[in-house]
Amino acid sequence: MHIEKTPIEGLLIIHPQIFTDARGHFYESFNERLFAEVGIDCKFVQDNQSFSQKNILRGLHFQKTPHAQHKIVRVVHGAVLDVVVDIRSNSSTYGQHFSILLNAENKTMFYIPEGFAHGFLALDNNTIFSYKCAGYYEQIAEETLLWNDPQLNIDWGITSPLLSTKDSNGKTFQQVDGLF
Repeated sequence: MHIEKTPIEGLLIIHPQIFTDARGHFYESFNERLFAEVGIDCKFVQDNQSFSQKNILRGLHFQKTPHAQHKIVRVVHGAVLDVVVDIRSNSSTYGQHFSILLNAENKTMFYIPEGFAHGFLALDNNTIFSYKCAGYYEQIAEETLLWNDPQLNIDWGITSPLLSTKDSNGKTFQQVDGLF
């Protein structure tokens, strides 16, 4: 397993070691001991999975403290543009975003610590996206940051994605200032 740091403190790109032969392939998608060695030292308590068609955008979601969640995300089938925004008000990269292509081909995983709003755009039909979460889902703590807030200037590569009502009505970055 190879771990790559990003320009934003705490975000990690995880490249698993893939074993391939005539039968197919095998890789570890989670190893508590190896992850703890690189600083991913939290108790994961919930796995989630979503299914999306091309051009569906989900996000940018987060949970307020004390229900904030660390996440490891990956694509099981298809491809996504995965985007996070640093909402840690004491961070030197506060308000900055980072994006990465995750797909079933590259099997890359992305570690997102608490303090980030997270979302993704499905780039293929029948995309299956997996989340490993440290912290249970708590509806009362859930917040949505507006995916196209001009202050964030995120290039999603699309101007009219398919959105839920919740995601269409997300808060601006200015409105979530100080929530984390």
